[in-house]
Amino acid sequence: MMAQAQSGRPTENMNEHCGVADMGMSETAAVHIRPASGWAPLNVSELWESRELLLFFAWRDLKVRYKQTALGVSWALIKPLSLVGVFSVVFGSLAKIPSDGFPYPLFSLCALLPWQLFSHTLAGASQSLVGSQNLLTKVYFPRLIIPLSTMMSGVVDFIVAAGALLALMGYFHILPTPYVWTLPLFVALAGMISLGVGLWLSALNVRYRDVGHALPFLTQIWFFATPVAYPISLVPESWRIWYGLNPMASVVGGFRWAILGTEGIPVETLLLSLSVSAAVCISGLYYFRRMEETFADVV
Repeated sequence: MMAQAQSGRPTENMNEHCGVADMGMSETAAVHIRPASGWAPLNVSELWESRELLLFFAWRDLKVRYKQTALGVSWALIKPLSLVGVFSVVFGSLAKIPSDGFPYPLFSLCALLPWQLFSHTLAGASQSLVGSQNLLTKVYFPRLIIPLSTMMSGVVDFIVAAGALLALMGYFHILPTPYVWTLPLFVALAGMISLGVGLWLSALNVRYRDVGHALPFLTQIWFFATPVAYPISLVPESWRIWYGLNPMASVVGGFRWAILGTEGIPVETLLLSLSVSAAVCISGLYYFRRMEETFADVV
């Protein structure tokens, strides 16, 4: 009996401790992170909470791009200026393409700046998920941050390359028009269409790697369909309304109008380009969110 009583005390104490431990464990709520199914909301608040991570990814892209380069960020100036030199010889001198009364190097550079922002964002966003597959399969964060960061790094290159435009305007003694304040609006339009198409291609590229092969071909066709190397005045009047379906045509024309004072973009064409850009961007955002649940499994 004494042995049973003594042996029962530890049992009671053990039960008390276990009860306390169970109560402590039950008070701690477990958080389960699951991908959204179906047509998920955009969840803008989550993106805003992760804004520091977005800035970090953009800074990482810049460091990787110019790491171990002798010229560093100067490549943001060299690339557009090299294209301007080639365009000036081929299209300006040999093909005799008109430039609306302005020096052809300045005329082409005004168009190359927004085009390079567009092409950089399109190429970077479409390959961003495949290039970050290690992060996608190990760490949770808003996946939209990855393509968004490529656009931010492209904006930095755009700002640096704008210095070459200012220098060229000073060389030719040309002042910007009073409408230069509208340039951020055309930059936003270029960012909207490039991000929208980039989101579509990035989500498709996870499952179909054909996107990587088709993208250079698509970008090249888009370039010739945009009046970068030629003025919009060469396009017949009956065709110009169709240029509204290409938002980059409105962006390039808007840049030249705001900086040099060339022929402006009709309001109808500009509204059509804005509608197309908004539709592509919004649908790209929702499609990206819809396919987000499969990224980690497929990539």
